[in-house]
Amino acid sequence: MTNIPDSAADTVWVEREAFIDVIPRWVAMLALAVIVIAIWDLSTARMGWVSPIILPSPMETLADLVFVGKNLVTGGYMLDALWTTTRTVFWAFLIATVIGFSLGILVGETKFGERAVMPYLVAIDTMPKIAFAPLFIAWLGFDIASKVALAAFIATFPIVVATAAGLYSASENERMLFKSMGASRLQTLIRLKLPTGLPHIFTGLKIAAVGVMAGAITGEFLGGGQGFGALIRQSASQMDTPRVFALILYLSLLGLALFFAIAWMQKHLVFWNKADRPGGVV
Repeated sequence: MTNIPDSAADTVWVEREAFIDVIPRWVAMLALAVIVIAIWDLSTARMGWVSPIILPSPMETLADLVFVGKNLVTGGYMLDALWTTTRTVFWAFLIATVIGFSLGILVGETKFGERAVMPYLVAIDTMPKIAFAPLFIAWLGFDIASKVALAAFIATFPIVVATAAGLYSASENERMLFKSMGASRLQTLIRLKLPTGLPHIFTGLKIAAVGVMAGAITGEFLGGGQGFGALIRQSASQMDTPRVFALILYLSLLGLALFFAIAWMQKHLVFWNKADRPGGVV
């Protein structure tokens, strides 16, 4: 073993991790959940600082979580509603991925897309997308199609931007190397730019997964239908806030399932990318 001279050792700087950063992840998550629930219970059931109409107690929410869970397990009407919302989210995300990826390649690969198409996409994205809900309902009716269209509309832009940014991420030296080897534009796109840009593309897909959930539920709120959004609207109109909280929590499980499915695909398709991903999630 080589001894490091004292003078050299004095120049070595080692970052010390804070105590909170060395706590195991599951312990930190559990502790945070316990703290939040304790404050929640104290402010509602114990001290009565917040009206139960505004914020139900944890026990009331738990009772409705059990009720909704039993209804889902036994194949009740809530299972049909959840299946409707799941289909909406799936088709909207698929459509948004296809359109967003195609437009992203157009913007990232052509001057026409960058100079002419991208400004219109940015202008559309700055508009309040919820305001388009009545238009989609008028065009496509009150069926699932209008909800799919609204959700896909909300989720498309992040995929466009992420795909274009991914194509730009290939360095000039890499592109020149492919050009010097006689690679065509299509070969450079498929073998260099797309693989290099996959981390960016998956980031856009994760953002889109969040947006597509919001779009699907918003469409069911405003346009009727038989999904979980309609159940939330009905419960809210009856001031049944524990049921609203329970339905929202189950919807969050659907959103998490989609998000982690994308993260799983990224882990296996972009295994060569060792960039730091906080918490192993993103």
